[in-house]
Amino acid sequence: MVAGMATTASTASTGTAPSSTAQQVPAVDDQICFALYAASRALTTRYRELLAPLDLTYPQYLAMVVLWEGNEVSVARLGERLFLDSGTLSPLLRRLESRGLVSRSRSTSDERSVLVSLTADGDALRARAAGIPEAICESTGLDVASLVALQQQVVALGDSVRATI
Repeated sequence: MVAGMATTASTASTGTAPSSTAQQVPAVDDQICFALYAASRALTTRYRELLAPLDLTYPQYLAMVVLWEGNEVSVARLGERLFLDSGTLSPLLRRLESRGLVSRSRSTSDERSVLVSLTADGDALRARAAGIPEAICESTGLDVASLVALQQQVVALGDSVRATI
């Protein structure tokens, strides 16, 4: 069941009957937040295994994927795309820069904006990472069509929740 859809809570673990007037909190296994959290942790663990040979963390990989899409992006836009604040993004970019995978520079059109660009080594890493999406797809046990449908549902869910914040 999903949080908000359950009409009664299990009393097996406590051995006491819930008050008929009290609001019931669904069991953790019945809450959508826990299902998403557990799935995210499992996927992140699988990514960690796949990314270890590249010496990338999962957030670093995501930043590299955005850069592989377009080669250069502002720090602000990168943060927006990855839902990361500057306090998280700055150290991540510093580590990628120290490894020679990206470079940062001030925008010539707007001094306030910092641009992140791939270096030759960062671009070359793309080939080594090319098999990761397929390996992740295989790990899910879903066919491509089901995985695409699930991804679209999760994106729509996130968009809906963000709209209420």
